[in-house]
Amino acid sequence: MKPYRVLLYYIYSPIENPEQYREEHHLLCLRLNLLGRIIVAPEGLNGTVSGLTEDCEAYMAALQADPRFAHTEFKIDESEGHAFQKLHVRVKAEIVHSDLGVDPLKQTGIHLEPEEFKQLKNDPDVVLVDMRSNYEHEVGKFKGAITFDMDNLRELPEHIAEIEHLKGSGKKIVTYCTGGIKCEKASAYLLSQGFENVYQLHGGIIKYGIESGGEDFDGECYVFDNRVTVPVNHINPVVVSTCYRCGTSTSRMINCASPVCNNHVTLCEDCGNEHIGTCSDACKEDPNLRPYNGTGYYGKQTQSYSPIQGYKSRQGQKVDVAL
Repeated sequence: MKPYRVLLYYIYSPIENPEQYREEHHLLCLRLNLLGRIIVAPEGLNGTVSGLTEDCEAYMAALQADPRFAHTEFKIDESEGHAFQKLHVRVKAEIVHSDLGVDPLKQTGIHLEPEEFKQLKNDPDVVLVDMRSNYEHEVGKFKGAITFDMDNLRELPEHIAEIEHLKGSGKKIVTYCTGGIKCEKASAYLLSQGFENVYQLHGGIIKYGIESGGEDFDGECYVFDNRVTVPVNHINPVVVSTCYRCGTSTSRMINCASPVCNNHVTLCEDCGNEHIGTCSDACKEDPNLRPYNGTGYYGKQTQSYSPIQGYKSRQGQKVDVAL
């Protein structure tokens, strides 16, 4: 068993004073030595954090002890170390930026648990629709799923015409994403646009892999931390992506070592070493090229960074937190 845990979670639950709660939540993470990214919004929480097993257990218990977040579900993965380099707890307008004008607490697609999804996914009357960005589904997706060439969920309305033929077809539309959060709004948006029989994979690809083995998810799942991608299919795994430079089969995804480019691409290990983590010869000539360490993950460099940075009192003053 690995010593660290990576937690992925979200919950739609109204927060009356997001700024105040952000402050409290940042302190909690500091006390538990957690790193990661957490969004606090009037509609709820969205977070991915990493830490030692006992610290993650304490974090989950603390969150679920709050009546507002008592029903929070956590996707839990093991790790040899922190999956993040820093801690960011931020207040935003939405826990997943969509601009879709929907409220998942009022309407959303029918939740399918992993085992229900596993039994239903191959039904000829089921259509799987991937709600993730193009660079995510390029490295891995469910067999036969419809994908959109979009950079983020805000672009979903531009692609609705691609599935317009499903209206009134009697087909079951099953949306999916990494952890389930995008589908809460995406499925709600489909319903608002007149689609019927709309479902969503509850807990997303990650939960499906953990609880049901990930069958028929081809490739790997893109994640927003140091790991970049993770395997989820432990039953019939295949590789669906190819190296951006040489075309060989690989699921190894990197960010281009050129900070100007920072392109998400699949790059085999040999090309990564030969081309020092760049996606093109032009990027290779970038004078500010970042040192390639074999992972293709580059955190923003900050002088003398400390997790305490970003914590402020409600009066706007820096606080020396005694941990």
